[in-house]
Amino acid sequence: MKTVAVLMGGWSSEREVSLSSGKACAKALREKGYDVREIDVKRDLKDLTAQLTPKPDVAFNALHGRGGEDGCIQGVLEILNIPYTHSAPLASALAMDKQKAIEILKPMGVPCPEGALVHIDDLRKGHIPFKPPYVVKPNNEGSSVGVYIIKEGDNKPPAGLDNWPYGPYALVEQYIPGKELSVAVMGARGEKARALTVTEITASHSAFYDYEAKYAVGGSSHVLPAPINQDVFNETMRIAAFAHENLGCTGVTRSDFRYNNNEPGLAGLYYLETNTQPGMTPTSLVPEQAAHMGMSFGELVAWLVENASVHT
Repeated sequence: MKTVAVLMGGWSSEREVSLSSGKACAKALREKGYDVREIDVKRDLKDLTAQLTPKPDVAFNALHGRGGEDGCIQGVLEILNIPYTHSAPLASALAMDKQKAIEILKPMGVPCPEGALVHIDDLRKGHIPFKPPYVVKPNNEGSSVGVYIIKEGDNKPPAGLDNWPYGPYALVEQYIPGKELSVAVMGARGEKARALTVTEITASHSAFYDYEAKYAVGGSSHVLPAPINQDVFNETMRIAAFAHENLGCTGVTRSDFRYNNNEPGLAGLYYLETNTQPGMTPTSLVPEQAAHMGMSFGELVAWLVENASVHT
């Protein structure tokens, strides 16, 4: 029987989401017959190494956000020689840095919104490289934390920029109207990545798929497969698998897109980002897509454990 340490919690803005993912994964792994230890990760390396002693056979990384999704915890697990789920340090760091991922993928032909990193002081003064509408968001956060949409007619920056806790820069991007799309990709180390399906997401109570829409009860609805043009559907799947492979990801990822269906052909499709540590509760987007393809939540988390590895 394999011993699996499920890492959850952490210290990022997504701590509560991570705890939910971790608890759900731990429960499913126990039901699959694994010997599971749950570890609430603190910003304390001595404590973490103590909790990982004796070494588990696998560390299941259910952390989200900074510290858990950006290559930091992956580097620790590499040093300790403990096989772990999801992506290696470099791929994790690249995908977490939205602008860096775009700089890699855009020259390869991936359609991305026009964007730039802008110093937060310049944003507060209204020095914006785009006319509204545009999006302001942290460059290295997930779960739509700290995202603002600036609409035409808005005459000042949002109040949230007054106490911006996400570093000296923000990512400012052209706003793409239309549909929110998401694609889960599975690809073990050394295997070709496989996109599962496309989900269309509709926020119930907000203008876009923000934190509340993602996690509040009834905050959003998911339609899969997405009812969109088949050529757009196929291209969304292709780009998601392409991003997974070319960022060097392994395990499971989820790539997010915007699609302006008023544009002809594929012109309205834009890649936004790839998440190397997507939400992992039974109702999260990735497990929903896996279930649609005939894989239960338990089978999904077991697949991640069985394909865990040390990368260096």
